[in-house]
Amino acid sequence: MMPSTQDWTDTWINCPLGVVEGMFAASQNNPDSGWEAKVVEFFKEQLKQKDAHTWVPSMNDVPLHYLKPNSLVKFRCLIQDMFDPEFYMGVYETVDLSTKTKILRCGKYKDVTECGVDFNPRNTVTAERQTFYCVPIPGENSWVKESYAGSSQARVVPSTSYVPSRQKRSYEEDDDMDTQPQKQREPHAGPQSPTEHHGNGDCKRQETEAPSSQTASASHLDLNFPLPGEKGPSCLVKVYEDWDSFKLNDTLEVYGILSVSPALSALADEKDASSSIVDPTEYMETVEEQRVHSPPASLVPRLHMLYARPLPHNNPLLPCATLQDNSTFLSSTLCEMASVRAELLTYFTHVLLGDALAAEYLILHLISNVYTRRDVLPLGKFTLNLSGCPTASSYPERLYQILQQLVPSSYYLGMSLQNMNQMRLVPKKDYVANRLVSGALQLARNTSLFLDETQLEQGQLDTTGEGSLRLCMNVVSVFRRRYSS
Repeated sequence: MMPSTQDWTDTWINCPLGVVEGMFAASQNNPDSGWEAKVVEFFKEQLKQKDAHTWVPSMNDVPLHYLKPNSLVKFRCLIQDMFDPEFYMGVYETVDLSTKTKILRCGKYKDVTECGVDFNPRNTVTAERQTFYCVPIPGENSWVKESYAGSSQARVVPSTSYVPSRQKRSYEEDDDMDTQPQKQREPHAGPQSPTEHHGNGDCKRQETEAPSSQTASASHLDLNFPLPGEKGPSCLVKVYEDWDSFKLNDTLEVYGILSVSPALSALADEKDASSSIVDPTEYMETVEEQRVHSPPASLVPRLHMLYARPLPHNNPLLPCATLQDNSTFLSSTLCEMASVRAELLTYFTHVLLGDALAAEYLILHLISNVYTRRDVLPLGKFTLNLSGCPTASSYPERLYQILQQLVPSSYYLGMSLQNMNQMRLVPKKDYVANRLVSGALQLARNTSLFLDETQLEQGQLDTTGEGSLRLCMNVVSVFRRRYSS
């Protein structure tokens, strides 16, 4: 009897490791079967089904305790940092202590091996994988998150058995407890739209409170988000093939197997305890590096990549492929573009206090895109400088809130003396912890950067402030920023 479509969907989404282990077991009779490539191809084919990507739960929308461990999930993210490669047991053997039976196991897409491992080097195969530290796309606006969450058809239930102590609160409010270090920088953050102050109202982004024994430790963990006040999960993505094709700051939609094993936190605690009594020269990692690279899985889960789809943009209202490959979409919207443009021009003219020319320029700025570079010259750049704005009121902030409703990702940077002197704008390498400490300008491609020069005031720029000002000028002119080493 063939399983129903729903049962089969539940199998490859809820138990992807079963699919992997089945293909691994079948390959034992044929060592040249190429089972690893077949695993990746299998999941790619499943995701090509109509609306299949909406069946997979998203870490951006669903609280972590609602996600089933070792299930297939997706994560819309930016590669914030790339760690050194690590070794793992790709194939190993376990021994049943009662029957002495030996079974060959697959260690791929796992963090923890089964009990009873036989460390016989004859059968153990050591493999290599790369680790990326990924964060939600910086500055992604609320309407984008709500649209993605609203299109999800994933079925999720709490993965822990607990009695809720109080009803419903939003994911952002719950996640706020996990990102306390970022709040130290919130006074420098830009204005938010009214919807952001009240959280996400979509029912799919509501949750019942889960008990958290990690709350205290979460308050001391820096999740290294580029923008102050950012919320959402960060994740360690384990990459098994073609990791050289990925670059820092790439935006991806990663499909992988979720790992939140408590054993990972226990191992990290053991490392911390042993490193305090053992000669540190015997360890290849410093204590700071261990804390950054091995955070508690309950706060920074692991995601074992099966497939990653590069995101040319994060606008949920547009097709994911390039417009040249979507002639149907173009033909259906082309007839409406003239009327939409006229309506947008009228609206911008009103917003810009009757300045129709400035409204034309603003439309051109919003649709501009750097399509290539010739030496250091960005082709397609159209930076816009609006002058003569009212300064007595909060006009720049109001204008930014309007633009937030039109672009997928944006960031407001008030160029006050305090921000220029104190904010870390450019990422910097921390050689002690062996990580890239994020900066506010570590943004994804096509993010709208709103610089508010009305915040300029009299005062003294220190060395950091002068560097920040030069950096802003460089970003405006050539659309690039150098990272500090």
